[in-house]
Amino acid sequence: MSDRLPAGLRMYRLLSAAVGPFTPILLARRLKRGKEHRQRLPERRGENRIARPEGPLVWLHGASVGELASVLPLIDRIRARGISILVTTGTVTSGGLAEQRLPREVIHQFIPLDIPRFVRRFLDHWQPDLALFVESELWPNMMIESAMRGIPMVLVNARLSENSFDRWRRLPNSIAALLQRVDLCLAGTSSDAARLSELGASNVTTTGNLKLDVPPPPADPAALATLQNSIAGRPLIAAASTHAGEEEVVIEAHARLHKNFPGLLTLIAPRHPERGPSVAEIAARAGLAAALRSRGELPNRTTQIYVADTVGELGVIYRLASAVFVGGSLVKHGGQNPIEPAKLRTAILHGPHVWNFAEIYNALDNAHGAEPVEDVNRLTAHLAAWLTDPDACARVGEAGRVVTENLGGALDRTLASLDPYLMQLQLHQRTRHA
Repeated sequence: MSDRLPAGLRMYRLLSAAVGPFTPILLARRLKRGKEHRQRLPERRGENRIARPEGPLVWLHGASVGELASVLPLIDRIRARGISILVTTGTVTSGGLAEQRLPREVIHQFIPLDIPRFVRRFLDHWQPDLALFVESELWPNMMIESAMRGIPMVLVNARLSENSFDRWRRLPNSIAALLQRVDLCLAGTSSDAARLSELGASNVTTTGNLKLDVPPPPADPAALATLQNSIAGRPLIAAASTHAGEEEVVIEAHARLHKNFPGLLTLIAPRHPERGPSVAEIAARAGLAAALRSRGELPNRTTQIYVADTVGELGVIYRLASAVFVGGSLVKHGGQNPIEPAKLRTAILHGPHVWNFAEIYNALDNAHGAEPVEDVNRLTAHLAAWLTDPDACARVGEAGRVVTENLGGALDRTLASLDPYLMQLQLHQRTRHA
């Protein structure tokens, strides 16, 4: 591999370095919009208050909540080998999940902005021995600086959508230069593997989707019981991980359904919890009474729309609702994760835009473990059928569970591929202590 960077990457390096002096303005704007954690802003500049642990250190980076959740079992398996782990993420919600779900011994930091001096400061402090990048996080400065230090890089659960593939094909030399710096590429699907190989990745293998091996999302027993008591046997539907433009559809479906299903309650968990108040406003404009979980409110007898604008509580929602619409799929986002509700036997509805999980949605649809809907009419019709016939809804939920169970095994295949790297770290550690 040539050390000389293509013109596109050289330009990116120059421009990102030039942006450095303006990062206080950028971070202040993001903070105002709720996209940064005030006390942890120094981490976005590569500054660290935590000492690096002694011995080998594996650095694992996932952009947001979904990526972090998918590698929690992998983190546990690496920890069991006596290797320290640093986890980085890039969103406030992922920081909340890290606080809830990561073991105490695992260090969490927010990823620094991809500005050369911030990246160098981060790498100089942590000096990771192995870098695992989850799914599709390809930050040029981070990858270039890591390669310059000789840090082995592995793409884990690697994913590349058709849209991203088409964008990168416009910069073939740049993406090839980045992917050629990656030691190993563990793709989630054969389609991802083919796209990554075509763009220049070498040593590509398909290990499967790690999300299929993640246990069902947990639920706090007290929170679950409290919400169950508040609902008190009312007919219930849910919409999870919704995006702007989808809540209106779900609320319209509720408005149509409640005429035939008195007492109907709809739970809506927006993908970005900070949007909770705006979802409540949509309900109010439709003449529906809404309550916000982030304010400590519980649904009462008059509540029609309950907005679950909190972090880490999808496990509660999926255990309460027999049917759920999974968002990011009526709008052109690519679809959110259907695996979690399927594992909990929740019948799934989804829109047509599901390329982020195309193979899984295809398997679910073919097994009748999920049903596609194109608009509010089909959404309303399916929900009405399932509210009328709970046994039919339960059969769909069980079919979804069977699909996810049969598609598992990615965790073991991923660990087998990582084993040479992890054994080398363990051997180095034993040699130092000999």
